[in-house]
Amino acid sequence: MRFLLVFLITVSVTAAERPNILFILVDDLAWADLGCYGHKWHHTPNIDRLAKEGVQFMHAYAPAPICSASRASILTGKTVARVGLEFVVKNEPGPQVINPPQKLQAPPITAGLALDETTIAEHLQKASYATAYFGKWHLNSHHQRYLGWSPTRGPKQHGFETAEEDFGSHPYNKKKLEPLTKEGTFHPDAITEKAIQYLGREHDRPFFLMVSHFYVHTPIRSPYVWLKKKYEKLIRGRASHQKRIEYAAFVETLDHHVGELLSALKANGLERDTLVVFKSDNGGHPEYTANNLRGSKWNLYEGGIRVPMIARWPGRSEPNARRYHPVVGYDLFATFAAAAGNPVEHTDGMNLLPVINRGGRDFARPLFWHFPYYHPEGSKFGQAKAEIGINDFVTSQTRPHSAIRYGDHKLLYFEEDQRTELYHVRYGGTESRDLSKANPEKTKELLTVLMNHLETSKARRARKP
Repeated sequence: MRFLLVFLITVSVTAAERPNILFILVDDLAWADLGCYGHKWHHTPNIDRLAKEGVQFMHAYAPAPICSASRASILTGKTVARVGLEFVVKNEPGPQVINPPQKLQAPPITAGLALDETTIAEHLQKASYATAYFGKWHLNSHHQRYLGWSPTRGPKQHGFETAEEDFGSHPYNKKKLEPLTKEGTFHPDAITEKAIQYLGREHDRPFFLMVSHFYVHTPIRSPYVWLKKKYEKLIRGRASHQKRIEYAAFVETLDHHVGELLSALKANGLERDTLVVFKSDNGGHPEYTANNLRGSKWNLYEGGIRVPMIARWPGRSEPNARRYHPVVGYDLFATFAAAAGNPVEHTDGMNLLPVINRGGRDFARPLFWHFPYYHPEGSKFGQAKAEIGINDFVTSQTRPHSAIRYGDHKLLYFEEDQRTELYHVRYGGTESRDLSKANPEKTKELLTVLMNHLETSKARRARKP
């Protein structure tokens, strides 16, 4: 049975009501990294204020535990299995090399997002939206430099009329930034500045602006001496404290640049007419952050895929609200399309406007994930810890697996030995008590739905060499 999800509640948007859309996608931010999600020392006043003014999703998920796959799914509204891009895009697409060799051979690494895929930007163009993109792309093979945009497969070839490439103030930018000691001072971030310039233009039609920050991806090196001193006082003596100091400075830097974007909306008189969605592309890096969930980036336990997500549409969204509906990144295609007054009928996602606006009612539908790869690659795999734990600050071995969440239950299926694990995730994400043997009926039910999805999606799976 193929699940093509339809709108639970019809939300009509007239031409006069169509909002601008600002989508802020950040990199590797863990579910519990923000103050509004309960972090005890990360200072994130701008994002916290966005949550207070809008809707905060407590069970939001990335479509994948890794960036390229997640971004392809978000842009197309398709599950990772269906879009066929499940890993990171490499400079030289081809077979994955693991040393020592493993039981299965992962599918060849995909070259990038196929040009025949329809993106949300292309769909919104049909609704007379202006479209713009600034920041990380990572949906084509590296062109001329690491993460370089391809002139034939970059954002402009996928529906973004305005698109400018830049690493901003992130360490990926080879320019060394001067250390700053004065409290409250930050270097300009070119990605943020380009987006602010775009907001300041005259707009004769609504726009879809996607700002894709490199923060808080590694390498994590902060030039802000004053920030590191601040967090040294808060973090001293904790596990992996030096890395956590640098990381905390990174998180607050991200918050500062998000605050600049939100201030620019207000300064240009666009705030009340703009739907803002803030989201992370996958879970946090295990060596830098404690997700308070099992797992991390690269695997399908909650720490790898549960992420912060906030939506604000003044006058429409309920302020200072929390939603516990399970939602996922590939819902955003249908959501943005409905907001633009050009809804889609066939998508793997769901229009979330009823949930964003006034809560709607709870709904049950399956969410799917598919990761047919090994990680870390090469000889590092054998050196990684075999057990995937909670807040252990180490990179663990990830093996080919898939997952489904349906209602309060989540099932993981491991391709090497066809093993399953079943967890109840409504009230926590530690995934420490496997219920598969205690509840064989639920295990069989979810496994059947998951296998049907992989089959109907023509999912690429790891196979015996």
